[in-house]
Amino acid sequence: MTVLVTGAAGFIGYHTVKRLCLDGHEVIGIDNLNHYYSVELKKARLKQLSELTGFRFHTLDIVDKPALMALFQAQRFTEVVHLAAQAGVRYSLDNPDAYAQSNLVGFLNVLEACRHTRPAHLIYASSSSVYGANSKLPFSVDDPVEHPVSLYAATKRANELLADSYCHLYGLQASGLRFFTVYGPWGRPDMALFKFTEAILQGRPIDIYNQGQMARDFTYVDDIVEGIVRLCPKPPVPGTGKEGVNRIFNIGRGMPVPLLEFVDCLEAALGVKAQRNFLPMQAGDVINTWADVSALAEWVGFSPHVEVATGVAHFVKWYRHFYQV
Repeated sequence: MTVLVTGAAGFIGYHTVKRLCLDGHEVIGIDNLNHYYSVELKKARLKQLSELTGFRFHTLDIVDKPALMALFQAQRFTEVVHLAAQAGVRYSLDNPDAYAQSNLVGFLNVLEACRHTRPAHLIYASSSSVYGANSKLPFSVDDPVEHPVSLYAATKRANELLADSYCHLYGLQASGLRFFTVYGPWGRPDMALFKFTEAILQGRPIDIYNQGQMARDFTYVDDIVEGIVRLCPKPPVPGTGKEGVNRIFNIGRGMPVPLLEFVDCLEAALGVKAQRNFLPMQAGDVINTWADVSALAEWVGFSPHVEVATGVAHFVKWYRHFYQV
């Protein structure tokens, strides 16, 4: 395969590129290297990727439509894995314009590029946040998702609807993956595991919202990548005509873990007790997430399986090595 990975310097993008290259595919990665979090961390990821056979990188913003179209015209891709986005629920409360540009305009540009160059499969990142305050658990792809509780979630749901439109109008084959709380080595500094680890090792308290009465379907990044890689050569099956298909999948561990249990696992991996600062629920947050992954398991023959204690230990090992602490 010749695969374009957008957001290649990001957390999931880095792991996806690495796996595709190790599997022998040609991979072109793009990223705008923005300052939402440490550019040095992104460059460190790219340094690792630059040593892989079959990888080429371009600094490119998906909001720049002429540059994106030129890349698609110059290099025809068999698959497109679209992971570039403005991430983070809490950041969206203060910086909505960043989400409108990257997640809406940027995604529309990717769809337009795919429309004109016809890759066999577009895989794009959605999010478990689209389920909003749904109380029915586990979350199923058949559940209604019309009431997002954050702007970030609204942009991800909009991506799914835009993909629906383009598949219907132009015959694209697309798969949207609703990621559930991804964690692991090389993770984002704005995510709970990274922030908790940094604070504990520096002797600072960690902020635990809703008095700790929350649960997440924590999903190890290697499991996410396995799902992406297996999905690449398996686009949704169209009917008898030339119509396109946009299919949505959950990808999560399928087993929610209470937040306080997650903290227990981190303390065990670090060998240090945390100072716990309990706070009220934050705006835009949800109490529970839990993925029904039966559709993905049926389609690609895989369900995420890495235990949280194992995944957290892998992250701590990476963190201590990378930051020499």
